[in-house]
Amino acid sequence: MTEYEVGDFVTLKKQHPCGAKEWEILRVGADFRLKCTGCGHQIMIARKLVEKNTKEIRKKA
Repeated sequence: MTEYEVGDFVTLKKQHPCGAKEWEILRVGADFRLKCTGCGHQIMIARKLVEKNTKEIRKKA
């Protein structure tokens, strides 16, 4: 199982309507709060969906 931490960047399978595929993790728990790196839009999404749709995780520097 992959460990998700606040500040990490995840690349999801589908892109956001603005064209960006990368999201910053702002909150971790049963739900994740993700922030689009393209337009700054924030969403709440279930952990199960994030784990299913993650292609790549880039750890914070």
